Amino acid sequence: MDFSFSPEEERFRQELRAWLKENLPPGWGTPAFTMPKGDERIAFLRDWQRRLYEGGYLGLSWPKEYGGRGASMVELAIFNEEMARVEAPGPLNILGLSMAGPTIIVHGTEEQKKRYLPKILSCEEIWCQGFSEPGAGSDVAAIRTRAELKGDEFIVNGQKVWTSLAHIADWCMLLVRTDPDAPKHRGLSYILVDMHSPGITVRPLRQMTGEAEFNEVFFEDVRVPRANLLGELNQGWRVALTTLMNERGTASFGTQARFRIIYDNLVELAKKSTVNGRPAIQDPLIRQQLAQHFIDVELLKYNCFRNFTRLLRGGTPGPEGSILKLWWSELNQRMQETALALQGPYSQLMRESPWVIEGGRWQYNFLRSRGNTIEAGTSEIQRNIIAERVLGMPKGR
Repeated sequence: MDFSFSPEEERFRQELRAWLKENLPPGWGTPAFTMPKGDERIAFLRDWQRRLYEGGYLGLSWPKEYGGRGASMVELAIFNEEMARVEAPGPLNILGLSMAGPTIIVHGTEEQKKRYLPKILSCEEIWCQGFSEPGAGSDVAAIRTRAELKGDEFIVNGQKVWTSLAHIADWCMLLVRTDPDAPKHRGLSYILVDMHSPGITVRPLRQMTGEAEFNEVFFEDVRVPRANLLGELNQGWRVALTTLMNERGTASFGTQARFRIIYDNLVELAKKSTVNGRPAIQDPLIRQQLAQHFIDVELLKYNCFRNFTRLLRGGTPGPEGSILKLWWSELNQRMQETALALQGPYSQLMRESPWVIEGGRWQYNFLRSRGNTIEAGTSEIQRNIIAERVLGMPKGR
């Protein structure tokens, strides 16, 4: 496991820190800044992504000929860590940058690369991911959305669900079944779909946080040019694995940094809260909980470094990524529960209340954390992957 950074990598970190200090929105990270809502929020995030792109901090590891920087994986990891350290807003087109773009770079034709990659970076076109379905969530290979090839077009019919950003997306990386008679991991194809095509209906799904970032998407006789096929016909599972591996990759550096920030904020909350008439930070049970959270955050950090060191030595993202996903998703829920316990009756107040603690951010994060153990593969699926593909245990009957 390697914890060191070269002088050049540390120089990159310092340059990035200076750029963020100069370019983050005025008042960012203080009560003076309020994130816009609705369409204004979309415009704000789109502008922020353009600023990152113009500063040379998007597509860091992408080839220079497609608008990237040609930087190393280490620099990309440093970028994710530093963005998390200042809790900077993420790019709006995050699915295009982290999933669609890297997949097109690996499997796309030269025409596809030139057509899609620059507009992903500039946020001119926003992407969503059409994998999960009502009967195929964590088991992606069980999808039933059909695409029938007729001449030079695919005719797509089916439904996707939990499709983040579909309500504002211009393009969708869509996994479809093109050979219904093949085994479920075969007979799949990966196509790029214009979300403005006739026959597409998007219905936002309201979450308990009050937001609607997820959507149902319905496809009714949607025509997609055969030229939008990514990779080979009926070989979409191989392409999809590239997308799924890039979903984690170097992002784990940002994840472990964010969790250290959550932990530090939790300690500050304990210092300001009272339990049994004295500061919560002095209560032995609270101190025990905080100590356990610290241990868990450190375990996350070292596992992130271990996986990343493996990548640097020529490995590829493997099933070990399920350990990280399982760990951080359940850890986040435990930490948010501790935060609400520290607030006592005030934990029931939401953002609109004048008496809510710290603007209601802990309440929001608690509600949002309930989805962590469902999205990107449920905890049950992650445990199966760890058991079968990491530990080599036999499959259950």
